[in-house]
Amino acid sequence: MENKMQEKNKKMKVKKGCLAVRVGLEDEDGGYQRFVIPISYLHDPLFKQLLDKAREVYGYNATGPLKLPYSVDQFLHIRWQIEKEANSHSANYFPHHHHHHLALSFHSC
Repeated sequence: MENKMQEKNKKMKVKKGCLAVRVGLEDEDGGYQRFVIPISYLHDPLFKQLLDKAREVYGYNATGPLKLPYSVDQFLHIRWQIEKEANSHSANYFPHHHHHHLALSFHSC
């Protein structure tokens, strides 16, 4: 039993520089899914819109992990937009190194 607890704790830990969020709508079939995102996304205007909506729905005093009141599909689309923007910025920053684009990815846990 102790090994199972240790495995669960390892899965729950988030790498430094990242943040775990729960995404989903209460009436959605799959319920909530957990995603790990870079903390830098908290400064992105698109992600700030997600946070504003979360504040409207859950308020400032919500307990537990950060929940985003969007369908998983909506979240994945916004994530794609943020990644696309991040990749285009890195391409402009390193114009002669197109094969070294910054690739950020999120995975459902």
